[in-house]
Amino acid sequence: MAEMSAPPHINLVDPALYSHGDPFAQWRWLREHAPVHWQPPTELPGFWSLTRYDDVRTAYRDAETFSSAQGILLRPAEHGADPGGGRTLALTDPPRHRRLRALVDEWFAVRSIRALEPEMRDITRGVVDRALERGSVDFVADVAARVPLYVICQMMGVPEPDWEHLYELTSQAFAAGDPLTRRFAHLEILGYFETLQADKAANPADDLVSVLATAEVDGERLSPDDVILNCDNLLVGGTENTRIAAAGGMLTFLEHPDQWQALAGDADLLPSAVEEVLRWTSTATHIMRTAVRPVEIHGQAIEPGDKVVFWLPSANRDERVFDDPDAFDVRRRPNRHLALGFGEHFCLGSVLARVELRLLYGELLDRSVRIEPDGEPKLLDSIVVNGPERLPVLLKADR
Repeated sequence: MAEMSAPPHINLVDPALYSHGDPFAQWRWLREHAPVHWQPPTELPGFWSLTRYDDVRTAYRDAETFSSAQGILLRPAEHGADPGGGRTLALTDPPRHRRLRALVDEWFAVRSIRALEPEMRDITRGVVDRALERGSVDFVADVAARVPLYVICQMMGVPEPDWEHLYELTSQAFAAGDPLTRRFAHLEILGYFETLQADKAANPADDLVSVLATAEVDGERLSPDDVILNCDNLLVGGTENTRIAAAGGMLTFLEHPDQWQALAGDADLLPSAVEEVLRWTSTATHIMRTAVRPVEIHGQAIEPGDKVVFWLPSANRDERVFDDPDAFDVRRRPNRHLALGFGEHFCLGSVLARVELRLLYGELLDRSVRIEPDGEPKLLDSIVVNGPERLPVLLKADR
């Protein structure tokens, strides 16, 4: 792609840029010419953009300067503060963040996920079986969305008969085009967890919701509202990015069939392929922080209260860090991408996401599933997450 010699029109908050445009051209120009760039306010607040890998990584590590408690996503001022601010895993700063995280860390540790892997494999196999029976499917809705949702439901103690109900609600809350549909579906999810946390508080079991419903932080039980918000946080964190990464990865493999063939010929490449899928898709388009003390980056003075946005797909294509960054290469090593965050807020489910991707792609490869396009993919029209909204494919197993 040709480099831009003149400053482009920079508008990184236009959703159409991600579904029909080329945000990478804008990010590339910013990395080279304006790595700390001020975006004036629109219906969204004004903010500073960080587009280089080293700047994003440094800011991620500095939780004392860049706070998560005032929100981690751009949202219109009229919507008010995020209700989870200062209360959930994603929207707290140290030391409370560490204390909340300590409640559930063990559930996402390598040994815990390894113990869960047989159940995850069964879930993945069942999802692939049903997709193969249909043949013509939307890879996003029928495959990529179901694996992580069913797995996190299992971990949270959601009764299996309710899994499909939560699948329908999350599909509406996260993927529906109509804002009212999304809002009401999300409220119904919160209502579901209100009932579930009350049941788990009275009858705790060996699951994540029971842990939260009976937990104490700083000598006090979490309030029911805090439990509900953290359940919602775990549900979203455990499903959304993995769903889009799995589907975005499959779209990328369809566009780069030689890379899928490389995997088919050498299963030992799966771990590095998963890392490359995570880097390439970088499904969390942006993460926001709020400066709580003055800081200067590349000569730009950032003041307390200023919003600072990390553009993760840009950081993960930074030519200062990655060789040939615009090439998708399942053999890429090293691959120290930031798709799963860094520092205090490194993704709690990073091990889980990697195993889910490995199991899904591994199941398709082990069964020699032929995957062909069955229509045009539709990309998400969003500045929050990026990837396919729909990916129609034909699936057929050779064995």
